[in-house]
Amino acid sequence: MPSVRFIVSGRVQGVCYRASAREQALSLGLTGHAKNRLDGCVEVLACGPAHALDALERWLQRGPPAARVEAVSREELPEQDLRGFHTG
Repeated sequence: MPSVRFIVSGRVQGVCYRASAREQALSLGLTGHAKNRLDGCVEVLACGPAHALDALERWLQRGPPAARVEAVSREELPEQDLRGFHTG
């Protein structure tokens, strides 16, 4: 499956960003993970159809109501076969 790593910066930790990203990814049929980084960003690795990855990226740019997203970077990765969607 196509795989993408998103790095989301701004006020994205402590605002239910990872849990909300997980819900959104699962609703789009994606697998992967969302985790906090030491630099204050959130990393989202997602695998699935291109149209679902694009939809997730649009959601990541907004995030949950308490988030204040400043930027979202996107890095295409080699195809991966992951199971489920986890937060860490």
